[in-house]
Amino acid sequence: MPAIVFVLLSFAQIADGQTPREPLSGKEAYDRALTLESAGNHPAALALLWYAAGTAPRDPDVQNRLGEALERIGALDAAIDAYRRAVAARPAFRKAANNLILTLVKAGRGKDATELARARVADAPHDPDPHFTLGLALAEQDVEEAIAVLRRVLQLDPRHTLARYNLALVLRRADRLSEAVEELTRAVDVEPRPEAYYTLGVIYWHQGAVDRATRALRAAITLNPEYAEAYSALGSALAGRRDWTGALEALRRAIALRPDLPGAHDTLARVLQQQGEGGAAEAAFAEGERLRTRTRLEQEAGVWTAVGIRTLQSGDLLRALDQFRRATTLFDAYAPAHFQIGLVLRRLGEPDAARAAFARAAQLNPGLIPPDELR
Repeated sequence: MPAIVFVLLSFAQIADGQTPREPLSGKEAYDRALTLESAGNHPAALALLWYAAGTAPRDPDVQNRLGEALERIGALDAAIDAYRRAVAARPAFRKAANNLILTLVKAGRGKDATELARARVADAPHDPDPHFTLGLALAEQDVEEAIAVLRRVLQLDPRHTLARYNLALVLRRADRLSEAVEELTRAVDVEPRPEAYYTLGVIYWHQGAVDRATRALRAAITLNPEYAEAYSALGSALAGRRDWTGALEALRRAIALRPDLPGAHDTLARVLQQQGEGGAAEAAFAEGERLRTRTRLEQEAGVWTAVGIRTLQSGDLLRALDQFRRATTLFDAYAPAHFQIGLVLRRLGEPDAARAAFARAAQLNPGLIPPDELR
């Protein structure tokens, strides 16, 4: 957001009969965003990260964190812009460079991603980490080269557990399951990680080795008792061997941890059907479908909000306002869009409408408080 917003905010407060307050600094907004993120309130954090990035467009840490938040909602082009700003401000910022490369891959710009990754490898040919990023970038484009590059990482650093884990994922994608299991087994021998056990469990389950699958999934849960996806997969595996009681327990635990997992609701519905609980099964199926629809609409609203932010940065307030309103039309419960509407309306000299938009944002998400009211 351009710096001129600070002057306009004060003018809007004067016009509304208020004593102007010193606007929230970018550092304060960023710190509050981190607090909200740590509490799991990502929508409120995103709104403040947008604000912080506007006040500090050359701060690499703010821009990188904004990129991660935008990537989380699927606004990939906006995330790429933020990562580029972070790298431009601090060329040696490895995390931002990695984020940029991998988000380019997600956005279907694999050629750009691999060019950047190869350049980093050329700059540090004996450093395993640039090779690792290149392997990840290649995974969606050239499986065989990705496997070769990840094996090169392991030659440089045999204890690079993430490289071994991602090598297993690529091997699994290539349907080389026995090799994938071998790499995952080596990975957990070096460093037991819940995601490695989870992937082992899923592979065993799809191979029909239910006992091995349940052991691996339980190991993942032991390492991470909050691993909702592992509970969901365990429920599916137990349902496959008709252990309805165990399946129900695991699936209900998954849903308690992550109520937004549609697959867990679907599997729960099938188990309930087997138990003869038709009404409860129908309700579980309906909840799974509702969650899928909500996720899709929320993501679309997030993308339109990101588009509006970019328009706002160009100075076109009315067009940005229209884009934010399109986001709320798609998904009225998307609080960050209401928050941005409030900021634009305040800049347009409509304090009453702005207050209504801020009130709606805060009603949906209490973490979303107008930046000048956070002190």
